[in-house]
Amino acid sequence: MSEFWLISAPGDKTNLQAWERMNTVTSKSNLSSNSKFHIPDLKVGTLDALVGLSDELGKLDTFAESVIKKIAQYIGEVMEDSKDKVQENLLANGGLKDKMKCLQIDLISYLTRFEWDMAKYPIKQPLKNISEALAKQVTQIEADLKTRSAAYNNIKGNLQNLEKKTMGNLLTRTLADIVHKEDFVLNSEYLITLLVVVPKSSYVQWQKTYESLSDMVVPRSTKMIAEDAEGGLFTVTLFRKVMDDFKAKARENRFMVREFYYDEKELKCEKEELMKLASDKKQQYGPLLRWLKVNFSEAFVAWIHVKALRVFVESVLRYGLPVNFQAMLLQPNRKSVKRLRDVLNVVFKHLDEVAAASIMDPGMDIPGLQLSNQEYYPYVYFKIDLSLLDCS
Repeated sequence: MSEFWLISAPGDKTNLQAWERMNTVTSKSNLSSNSKFHIPDLKVGTLDALVGLSDELGKLDTFAESVIKKIAQYIGEVMEDSKDKVQENLLANGGLKDKMKCLQIDLISYLTRFEWDMAKYPIKQPLKNISEALAKQVTQIEADLKTRSAAYNNIKGNLQNLEKKTMGNLLTRTLADIVHKEDFVLNSEYLITLLVVVPKSSYVQWQKTYESLSDMVVPRSTKMIAEDAEGGLFTVTLFRKVMDDFKAKARENRFMVREFYYDEKELKCEKEELMKLASDKKQQYGPLLRWLKVNFSEAFVAWIHVKALRVFVESVLRYGLPVNFQAMLLQPNRKSVKRLRDVLNVVFKHLDEVAAASIMDPGMDIPGLQLSNQEYYPYVYFKIDLSLLDCS
């Protein structure tokens, strides 16, 4: 599963008891894969500050998760590739020992081997300062994402619009890459060359009748210059003054005259615009993808630090001082989620008998608790969902 449970329970002097009890019962039954989640000795501050920070961190958690999902989704849009290929590019930076600090690792590895980034988020400062630094970082990434994605989407959208014009049938598609100057009689006061779309089944009829559809059609002036699955594009030259009559007669015979007049400058501009947009998109692709991958990593690392802060704050509020708890990361077995929850409830029910009872009886109210019963357990609990491409 890509879902993890980040939990904590009060420990003894070595914090081994809570970990060993939980790990023994869950591993033995193959309910989950577990690892310790290391949180450094952060500054506690006052109780009032912790209560206020708890609410702020909840909002920041939701915001940071939304930003990394946006980046993950946009990497998919930019790469225009399969989900598996995109997933390979969703990596986190560092967090391991010095020689591996710059290594890009997969998200599960980063999470299960989490180490607090002391350089980026010094632990001697107040918790609120760390929270504000994380919020500022994620907010800036989101703002930059909006700017960069808007610029790239504009180029991509304009290019797609032009490319669509090259994909229609001969009645609707652009003719810039089909017609040539020599196909037309140009700069004549009396003559004009029209383009006519003729269904495949009517080629013979066209050849037999086009000269007699109206007066003043130049004999043997038709030529097929393009063909698709539905029909062919023919030229025909005639006198300007019979053009309207010819169009009407052609329509009666299911020959469709395209409203097109050869303009070399306009066609050249259309081709150049298509080439320019394709070139601009190609030039922006590499730098944009690199920025997305780097800032996905930055936002993801920030998000997991927010999770660590939340566990610390909630554990202090729940278990009191001095700070003594063990944070643990569980990856539930997909088929054993309910069983795992039941086992954890048994292991830790002594921490909060009322909460434990409410899990067994979902209809039971917990006095003074505003969280829904499904979110409150005898132990501190937060979910981390790494299925970032499955969410919109």
